[in-house]
Amino acid sequence: MYKLRWEYITNNKDLFIDGLALGLKMAVLGLLIGTIIGLLLAFARQYGPRPLRWVVTAYVELIRNIPLLLIVSLLYFGLPQVFPRGSTGRDVVLKILPDGPTTFIVALAIYAAAYLTEIFSAGIVSVGNRYLEAGRSLGLSRTQTAISITLPIMFRTVLPSLGNTFIGLFKDTSIAVAIAVPELTWAARKVSTDYFRYIEAWAAAGLIYLVTCYAIALTLRFLERRIKWTVA
Repeated sequence: MYKLRWEYITNNKDLFIDGLALGLKMAVLGLLIGTIIGLLLAFARQYGPRPLRWVVTAYVELIRNIPLLLIVSLLYFGLPQVFPRGSTGRDVVLKILPDGPTTFIVALAIYAAAYLTEIFSAGIVSVGNRYLEAGRSLGLSRTQTAISITLPIMFRTVLPSLGNTFIGLFKDTSIAVAIAVPELTWAARKVSTDYFRYIEAWAAAGLIYLVTCYAIALTLRFLERRIKWTVA
């Protein structure tokens, strides 16, 4: 009979702790970069010329309909092979994407930006016309109105969706194991293959994911309640 031996987990707790920290770091950076890209694309989609709107829509539809693992594989394995060895192009790619964690953060940002573009676009549309008219009556330009009025109201509206996106990105960091990034899933796989303790390793990783995601959700709900003002 299989006997559970949790000492293999406690003896290798540093692997799980470091993996969790790296996963959270990649999720945070992916969200931050994806937010910047998503904001730019959302405003371009709402206020840009028609050809630019088509480009943004094409990007969103393409990225949202392909797996994250495909993006990661193309960036990590495919992109460096586009250029010959020793070429300037290959050197530039390797400087931008020098290792697995950096490559995964870029892939995660590209992936997140497509979803955040939709979220921010909906948030921009939800801003009432009276707020925009008030800005125009004060003599604000379109850019000033977007920064001073639209952005603050939009962020308050999309905060719950932004939090859910972050939780999803954190869980998606498990895909980084495909390019040997030492995150939480990598730690579980290493323990399971090194010591053949599959149940303990994967149960521990699952529990850590569960507790972390639940803690993030509770924190985000607390922050949402702390923001008292609403948009009518």
